[in-house]
Amino acid sequence: MSIVAGFIVPHPPIIIPEIGKGEEFKIQKTIDAYRKVALKIAELRPDTIIVSTPHSVTYADYFHISPGENARGDMRKFGAPEVKLEVGYDTAFVKALSKEVEDHQIAAGTLGEEDPSLDHGTFLPIYFINQVYTDYQVVRLSISGFSLFTHYCLGKCIAKTSNRLNKRVVYIASGDLSHKLSEEGPYGYAEEGPTFDGEVVETIKTGNFFKFLQFPAAFCHCAGECGLRSFVIMAGALDGKQVDAKLLSYEGPFGVGYAVGSFEVVGEDESRHFDKLYIAFHEKELEDIKAKEDEYVKLARLSLETYILSGEKIKIPVDISEDLLKNKAGVFVSLKKEGILRGCVGTFESTRSCIAEEIIENAILAGTQDPRFPKISKEELIELIYSVDILGNVEAVQHMTDLDPIKYGVIVTSGYKRGLLLPNLEGIDSVEEQVEIAKQKAGILSHETYKLERFEVVRHQ
Repeated sequence: MSIVAGFIVPHPPIIIPEIGKGEEFKIQKTIDAYRKVALKIAELRPDTIIVSTPHSVTYADYFHISPGENARGDMRKFGAPEVKLEVGYDTAFVKALSKEVEDHQIAAGTLGEEDPSLDHGTFLPIYFINQVYTDYQVVRLSISGFSLFTHYCLGKCIAKTSNRLNKRVVYIASGDLSHKLSEEGPYGYAEEGPTFDGEVVETIKTGNFFKFLQFPAAFCHCAGECGLRSFVIMAGALDGKQVDAKLLSYEGPFGVGYAVGSFEVVGEDESRHFDKLYIAFHEKELEDIKAKEDEYVKLARLSLETYILSGEKIKIPVDISEDLLKNKAGVFVSLKKEGILRGCVGTFESTRSCIAEEIIENAILAGTQDPRFPKISKEELIELIYSVDILGNVEAVQHMTDLDPIKYGVIVTSGYKRGLLLPNLEGIDSVEEQVEIAKQKAGILSHETYKLERFEVVRHQ
């Protein structure tokens, strides 16, 4: 046995009558679709129901799998403490899954639980299922800050565990869509909101989960999405399976998108290994990017990729140019993934024998030591876009009128505190904003005096 079906469901607490107090009728389509899902699960009679939720304990660099033999939950947080339930956990599945992810070098397990009670992302689907079927155990797991691809890989581990234990398993991907569908919604309106929902709805209809892996991170952030990572884990659990994909409902009357989708497994399909398609797509994209990179960026990429894959630091290539070998300068190496910063480390001035050594060292640090981000994984290497900034001479300035956030980078110094911000950064349009961010990076307080310096850069991409 293995995964027999997957379902995408939302989790609006207002759907429960004791909470909605009549408002739930505004999402009657969602209620009707939820009941269809529950009846289908009762018909499938799974041994185990996997629920992924965005509202359990969440870490940037770890998938949390709920430990223990059971868990309780109620809706007191939403004004209905009398609405409660209890589930039994499939401890054998959790143990086997923890071993599977370890074998695949995915950071996941049962450590770090902060609150054992059921979150509403898990509670809502169980609430409906229990009305028609109760002969099952649950595995609850969280999303993480890892890439969408890593979420997909976790789903594949879930499918392998199901096969190994010979269990009938249903996967529930709990998650709302955009929270920015209207000004009246909880986070206001963004044009990306309806667009995001439209693309998710189309993906549910077609069952083409490759689309889930292609959503740009910046677009998802602007859309205020909730459940994409949960959906991607489900897609990985259904890897290589032919599914009967159905959109059971979609609506968003409260400014939040609610979609219910059903994916019943009907056979095998070798064309639906979306992780392989994803890798092939990015490898082709990477070839095109590499063909346009100059030697500064090529050296940064070679340095980080070699270090991540082998743990070795490269030596300076023999065919490097004189400029990289004989000149010294401060160097910043920046990494972006899906248009969003993924790492940036640099030096204010030269600290090594030449620019080449500066690039080699700072590329490694940008991918492994930037405290704002987890270490770059092997899987992410094909997604990274590099830039290398070579800093020019630093000169003191007396007034902010001598600065220009497009032309000049800025260094702000107060005693031993020193903060730097590169020029021409997306979203930074004023000198005041540039200086303020540099002060924050340095830890300079509002009452502290400071001096300003500026520099130009040559940016290599």
